[in-house]
Amino acid sequence: MHKLIILAAPLALIACAEEAEIEETEVTEEIETAVLTTANGTVTPMMAEVMGADGPQGMSRVNADGTFQDMDADGGIVAEGTWAVVDGKTCFTPSTEGVDGACWTESEPAEDGSFTAVSDTGEEVTVTPMAGE
Repeated sequence: MHKLIILAAPLALIACAEEAEIEETEVTEEIETAVLTTANGTVTPMMAEVMGADGPQGMSRVNADGTFQDMDADGGIVAEGTWAVVDGKTCFTPSTEGVDGACWTESEPAEDGSFTAVSDTGEEVTVTPMAGE
C-alpha cells in the first residue's frame, strides 16, 4: 500500500506541471493577439463609413496589424498602406501611387462610436464605425 502512494505522488506532480504549462501557453497566445487603437482609443480592426463636407467619401478599414484600406462607394480599393499613432494623431502612410499621407486629430467617440477627424491640412470628416465590426 505504501509503495502505491509513493509512486502516485510523483505522477500527480507531473500531471499538475503539465496543466500549468498548458495554461501558460494559452495566456501567452492571448497576449500576442493584442488590440491596437487609434489615437482616440477606437479599437481595431474597424470598418467605417467616412463622410466629408461634400457627402459620402467611401469606406475605410483600419486593421489591427497596422495596415489600412480606403474604398470607394462600390467597394473598390482606392488607397492602402500603413497607419500608426504619432504625437497623439492617427497617421496614414499610403503605399498607393499618387496618394498622399495624412495625420488626423480625432475627437472623442460619441455613444454610437462615431467621431470627427481633422487632417493637418484642415479637411474634416465624420467617421462612423459599422455595426458588427
